[in-house]
Amino acid sequence: MASPSRTAEAPFGRMLTAMVTPFTADGAVDYDAARSLAAYLVDEQRNDGLIVSGTTGESPTTSDAEKEGLLRVVLEAVGDRATVVAGVGSNDTHHTIELARQAERAGAHGLLVVTPYYNKPPQEGLYRHFAAVADATALPVMLYDIPGRAGVPIHTDTLIRLSQHERIVAVKDAKGDLFAGSTVMTATDLVFYSGDDALNLPWLSVGAAGFVSVVGHVVGAELATMIELHRAGEVAEATAVHRQLLPVIDGIMNRAGGAIMVKAALSLTGRPVGPMRPPLVEATSVQIAELRACLVAGGVKLAD
Repeated sequence: MASPSRTAEAPFGRMLTAMVTPFTADGAVDYDAARSLAAYLVDEQRNDGLIVSGTTGESPTTSDAEKEGLLRVVLEAVGDRATVVAGVGSNDTHHTIELARQAERAGAHGLLVVTPYYNKPPQEGLYRHFAAVADATALPVMLYDIPGRAGVPIHTDTLIRLSQHERIVAVKDAKGDLFAGSTVMTATDLVFYSGDDALNLPWLSVGAAGFVSVVGHVVGAELATMIELHRAGEVAEATAVHRQLLPVIDGIMNRAGGAIMVKAALSLTGRPVGPMRPPLVEATSVQIAELRACLVAGGVKLAD
């Protein structure tokens, strides 16, 4: 299945949300809710791409079979009108390759491959890992650079080397180094996506194509507008949207982790998606009260 929103300037679309994984009360994956949520994110929140089984989707605690099932239902729901990217990264190269091939068989439009975590490989190990995964399928690859979780960054020189691979086409940056990102964009054809909602507008200013967002679950339409305004040269108007959304970003990203708080936010807006899987836990009543205030301050409409 071809990606419906891919261009050379934005190979995975521009406004993407890293989708949560809905669970039933007893902890099983809720595939019907996943299908419904995907349609909502694309049709009402104006996402032209979705990440399935990223960190926000609690990928460390879903099985390979569950990842495949989620990918298939999301493709069925929105694959004709949004780019569906499968999160396949792990800290085991062979397992990552297996997940990449599974995603390709399921019909994914692309792959998100995170820096191997915990075992902290050297830069040569990162290079070989990403190249091996890119070699394993015909799908375009977005690298995910998030040293805060992985323990190691992808260095600028390593990104420049990886850019020579024909299928490594983009970077989701959660490193927050605008200078390093600018250097890579100047030296290569790699397309950058903001992977940190607090820095969405700054990343646009240095040439990023768009966002891979968490808060896009509840303000995706506003983020899509920000991208459109900035691309049209209406920077002051884009800045106004950025400032309007600051309380939402604060409430979701700065309390108890994005996955926990965005599930709470979805519940507050009338789209509950079930509990967390351990070791993650649900937001406390205090955190939910703070979140409610932040969402209201950011203009998000809450359920009665």
